[in-house]
Amino acid sequence: MTSAAAAVTPDSVLRRSDNVLFQEVGGEAVLLDLGSEQYFGLDPVGTRIWDLIDGTNTIGAVHRRLCEEYDAPSTTVESDLLSLVRQLLDAGLLQAR
Repeated sequence: MTSAAAAVTPDSVLRRSDNVLFQEVGGEAVLLDLGSEQYFGLDPVGTRIWDLIDGTNTIGAVHRRLCEEYDAPSTTVESDLLSLVRQLLDAGLLQAR
C-alpha cells in the first residue's frame, strides 16, 4: 500500500488523475489509465464514489453523502469507501490534492 493510500483520513481531499479517461455505461464506469493502458471497472456504487471524489469533497463528506443515498450501515459504507479509495490510489487513478 502506498503512503498516500495508508494516510487517507476523513479530512483527505483527493482528485482524479489527469491520466484517466472515464466512461459511464449503464450506471457502471470504465476507467482507462493512459499511462499503463489498463482498464478498471466500477460497479454503480463505485461509480457514485468516483463522481463524488471531485477534488473538492473530503472523504468524510463523501462518506456522509453515501450514507444518505444508500441503505447500509455507516461502518460498512466507510469500509467499502476506504477500500475502493485505497485501490484507486494504489493504481494511480486518484491522487492527493
